[in-house]
Amino acid sequence: VQVVESGGGLVQAGGSLRLSCAAAESTFSRSTMAWYRQAPDNQREFVAAVTIGGDTNYADFVKDRFTLSRDNAKNTMYLQMNSLKPEDTAVYYCNAKGEYIIGRNRLPFDYWGQGTQVTVSP
Repeated sequence: VQVVESGGGLVQAGGSLRLSCAAAESTFSRSTMAWYRQAPDNQREFVAAVTIGGDTNYADFVKDRFTLSRDNAKNTMYLQMNSLKPEDTAVYYCNAKGEYIIGRNRLPFDYWGQGTQVTVSP
């Protein structure tokens, strides 16, 4: 398992949750890390991403509510979700995308976690 999510659960609307995604150092240090989510009967959609250098990008529907960060010392990414809404209910997936460089060879990778359920009740 390359990436492992944790921190999902059930929360009332307006509440908060923090998701974590851990990866092996060899992967984390070479990855742009991201969160995606998929609600029932919907396609998987982008939530937020953070580059190796710490630059972040958010989907419009989570701006000013979610905060993404990465702790390179712990090889872990965090998604702080505040002011949660019922429409945020979904399975949240962690993604690690980057490349290994071995000699002159570049080996791209794109890893997905198993997902963690977030349920927001009205």
